[in-house]
Amino acid sequence: MGPFSRSLSILIYHRVVSEPDPLILDQVCAREFDWQLAALRRWFTVMPLREGAERLRAGTLPVRAACVTFDDGYADNVTVALPILHRHEVHATFFVATGFLDGGRMWNDSVIETLRSAQGEVLDARSIGLETLSISTIGSRRSAIDKALAALKYLPQEERQRRVDEFSAQAPRPLPSDLMMSTEQVRQLRASGMEIGAHTVTHPILARLDPERAAGEIRDSKRRLEEITEKPVSLFAYPNGKPGRDYRQEHVALVRKLGFETAVSTAWGVAHPASDTFQLPRFTPWDKTPGKFALRLLGNTFRTRAELA
Repeated sequence: MGPFSRSLSILIYHRVVSEPDPLILDQVCAREFDWQLAALRRWFTVMPLREGAERLRAGTLPVRAACVTFDDGYADNVTVALPILHRHEVHATFFVATGFLDGGRMWNDSVIETLRSAQGEVLDARSIGLETLSISTIGSRRSAIDKALAALKYLPQEERQRRVDEFSAQAPRPLPSDLMMSTEQVRQLRASGMEIGAHTVTHPILARLDPERAAGEIRDSKRRLEEITEKPVSLFAYPNGKPGRDYRQEHVALVRKLGFETAVSTAWGVAHPASDTFQLPRFTPWDKTPGKFALRLLGNTFRTRAELA
């Protein structure tokens, strides 16, 4: 038995849509999520993230341990994913960006929904630093989404939102206002036995903020979620989550100082006994069959320290 056989696999999801979305192929649909959880339950001991982190620290993890997490706070986490989680008796942690509750919309979804509803064969994209985007086919719209998101992602937050608003003004109809959870849905998740974690207020790239503003984003999201759930919030997920690029060591220290017990990144891999429990890695295998999904999960569990570096 290798030194990393008792590692912790933490899966990361964002949305679970009721039916496949031809514009966003990496979104998981209900049918896929159902068999993914079945495979996970068959091959792993699935546990709440809080328990997984505690047992990782204590050295008491079972041989194959896994946790399920969701980022951002999409409404379909409640309407689509929650019944499937209950059916498979899987506990998940939902990291919620509080600034988008009750009718808000993340900037990337504004871009996606604008390109979904746009008419014609090309769309003026000068407002986001591009020329024109081809939207004549589903494939070209998918490509346009990738180009637009890449052009905007690392702009300063206010400039990015200004550009997105100008770009979205071309949409022929109002963009959806029901993509994200309501406060009542957050309460519903917590009441159903799921864990709620903080994910900042506006989902900024923390490394691009001054220290005071970064602290406010983290602190205020924790405080708001505790007001909503009337429970302590001790888990945190770094927005975007790539160590060194999206957040730095000063933000790890800040998360500790603000009273969190565990935090997760989007660094690809599994957590092992030497992992920093304030920067736990996560991943999700996007394989389209249960067998390949399970094999990738199992293979990842036995990766060596060099491969995890």
